[in-house]
Amino acid sequence: MVQFVCAEFLYPKPKWLYPMILTYHGAFCVKASAGDTTVVFGPVSKQSRDFKPTNFGADIAFISTNHPDMNGADEASRGDRKAFVISGPGEYEIKEISAFGFPAKSLYGGEHINTIYSIKFDGLNVMYLGALGDGTLPKEVLEMDEPDVLIVPVGADGTLTAAEAQKMAVNLEAKIVIPIGYDDKSLKQFLKEAGAEGVKPEEKLTIKPKDVAGKENEVVVLKV
Repeated sequence: MVQFVCAEFLYPKPKWLYPMILTYHGAFCVKASAGDTTVVFGPVSKQSRDFKPTNFGADIAFISTNHPDMNGADEASRGDRKAFVISGPGEYEIKEISAFGFPAKSLYGGEHINTIYSIKFDGLNVMYLGALGDGTLPKEVLEMDEPDVLIVPVGADGTLTAAEAQKMAVNLEAKIVIPIGYDDKSLKQFLKEAGAEGVKPEEKLTIKPKDVAGKENEVVVLKV
């Protein structure tokens, strides 16, 4: 008698079959998890005067700007989970994640180098603009494939205005746009600019690659 064995038991499930879960933790901090891998963008440091420090562990921490509101590399580690820290332009490959960092500028709390990160994680292209200070992007960023998820600063002092953030999302042809660094006023203005006044904040965004097909500049607001 011929026996058939389900392939699921022979081969491990590809990581991209797990959904990616994105949550917002205030300031410029976003956590993205898929399967047993977690990355964090812009973890908040204990030295921040205005925001609570990051309080979860991650495998990889992406630091875009050397400012206490987003350079909390130590706060991205918990117990046995020690974060591999990426803190500047370059090309990186770790835990099956490809990442590219590109130099730009931030005026948040003074003038800083701001690294824009584009990562391939869980079958999705995620672009994180950090505390980007103006609408000028490196040519290499403009030449990349359009991001499935664009994480963009909206209205924080020294970062993109609501109008600039919306223009950036359109120029990059982002499929899903997640605003960060906002207050009630700047978020309201951004949603108006994006024609998304009816969007309500969500606790988290759960997506797979198939979920972004056909989307164009769809705004998702995540609660803190």
